[in-house]
Amino acid sequence: MKRLKLAGGTLNQTPFDWKGNAANIVEAIHQAKHEGAQMLCLPELCITGYGCEDVFLSDWLSEKAFEQLLKLKEHCDDITVNIGLPVRIDGRTYNGSCVIHNKEILGVTLKQNLPNDGVHYEPRWFTPWQAGKVITLTRQGVTFQAGDLIYESNGIRLGIEICEDGWSKEKRPGYNFHKRGVDLILNPSASHFAMGKSGNREEEVALDGSRLFNCVYIFCNLLGNEAGRIIYDGDILFAQHGRLLVRNTRLSFKPVQVITCNVDFEHPEKSEHKLLPDSKDRNEELTKAVTLGLFDYLRKSKAKGFVLSLSGGADSSTCAVMVAEMVKRASDTLGWDRFCSSLGLATVQNKQEAIKQLLACAYQGSKNSSRETFNAARSLAESLGAVFYHWSIQEEVDSYSTKIESALNRSLNWRTDDIALQNIQARSRSPIIWMLANIRQSILLTTSNRSEGDVGYTTMDGDTSGSLGPISGISKPTILAWLKWAEKELGYSGLSHVNALKPTAELRPSDKNQTDEDDLMPYVVMAAIEQLAILKRKSPIEVFEILKPDFPDKTILKNYIRKFFRLWAANQWKRERLAPSFHLDDFNVDPRTWCRFPILSSGFTEELALLEAH
Repeated sequence: MKRLKLAGGTLNQTPFDWKGNAANIVEAIHQAKHEGAQMLCLPELCITGYGCEDVFLSDWLSEKAFEQLLKLKEHCDDITVNIGLPVRIDGRTYNGSCVIHNKEILGVTLKQNLPNDGVHYEPRWFTPWQAGKVITLTRQGVTFQAGDLIYESNGIRLGIEICEDGWSKEKRPGYNFHKRGVDLILNPSASHFAMGKSGNREEEVALDGSRLFNCVYIFCNLLGNEAGRIIYDGDILFAQHGRLLVRNTRLSFKPVQVITCNVDFEHPEKSEHKLLPDSKDRNEELTKAVTLGLFDYLRKSKAKGFVLSLSGGADSSTCAVMVAEMVKRASDTLGWDRFCSSLGLATVQNKQEAIKQLLACAYQGSKNSSRETFNAARSLAESLGAVFYHWSIQEEVDSYSTKIESALNRSLNWRTDDIALQNIQARSRSPIIWMLANIRQSILLTTSNRSEGDVGYTTMDGDTSGSLGPISGISKPTILAWLKWAEKELGYSGLSHVNALKPTAELRPSDKNQTDEDDLMPYVVMAAIEQLAILKRKSPIEVFEILKPDFPDKTILKNYIRKFFRLWAANQWKRERLAPSFHLDDFNVDPRTWCRFPILSSGFTEELALLEAH
């Protein structure tokens, strides 16, 4: 046993981007060796990327990954490195982490516990490995052991828990590793970002692992927006016997980060400590995650920028500020030249020029739009430095209305045709903003939030138009709180007009004084119902029993709960068609990630009848 310099690395990978992924892995290995590290932990499935989805079921992906592994091992001279890849055995795919020492494959650990909740569906692609089982494999002329392995390297014994293995309470491999006398456990991970999650990861995986198994524990996560929806925070944690040794700064724009630490296995009090600043503030975490997600989405899609229908309201304003903040943070982290080359900005000289090139906003007014929202939109766009257009869609709205009135042989009015008259305004905005996005070769951002997604308070093919929804995974109260924080803490004074307005769709005539909360219910109430009904999966009566102490008028509460469940059930078809969104919170309502619900159902008929009679 001795004092070793250990390294952890985080990588920003892309599904089966062989050249780019390999370059990041090689860079991490070279950085670790340059700093004198004898061992390097890299994230889960870093050769292929974690988000390959059904491509994992192919034979060719695993074969190509092993080809890459053989090339990568030639860079592992005088160092021990674990590198993640899928492994196909008898027509089944396993999630593996290969340990290489001095260019020699020592073996491949295969993942035993597969996550099958929330945003993870690993059992669709992978088969769990049986604890204690070891087999011999030959691939491309190389023979090695695979399965539940213990390795000896640099005078220590080490085992590997792959991501979910470290979260599993009952079947955690570490218990068996401890019995087999390991000194070090590596945890290569693809652990998705959610606000507030990193503290749990630090305590439950790294610190608990080092305490329970009386060892050194290293956790290394993937980084960035890998495949479109999920963001990884690039967490690197070292713990020893219940004490944290290393914590990096998460959510970096740098595609490769490596941190090293001198660890004394015999005298833990002599181990080095490197605890870098890392904010756990909810608003700061949200900002870092969304801006990194936008940056990666932009550069990996090879689009030229973003286009946004800027209404002057909270949601579109949040999207606009996040793009501007992306420019500031990414250029500060990467340096100006590297930032520009990453996004193909060859001619811009400063941040303002970059924002102008990357973000175009348009205020699309109708006769129901107000001067206040126009001024809010214009003021914000100008303060950010974005391109700002404005035009009226009233001619299009009138044209559609006239045609349908002629076809129906009657006039439309707000008493009988309210929803149709609201929706045609939102839909009339869609074609021209899409045209602007096409002309600019840019990503059209949608501005729906999770609260609207819950109850379908959005116009399909109208304000849902777009290819990416940056804030669709967060609630309206979270957005409203963030906007006030961004105005004060980030210095976006242009948000002052936005923050002074009540959220409104502005689709009815001004004399009707339309507001979102009048149409729906108070957002804080909706958020409370949402937490219980969707996150905790409670029935209408259970939701009522939990919330009723806070409501003097039980009839109003029942009405809110009834409305929420009725609208939730009726609008799954809309959620199925929402643009891809970032996963940012404990849950979201994107059916491709966290929440699946039938398009057709009873609509909670009996459950709501029981609530009424309760």
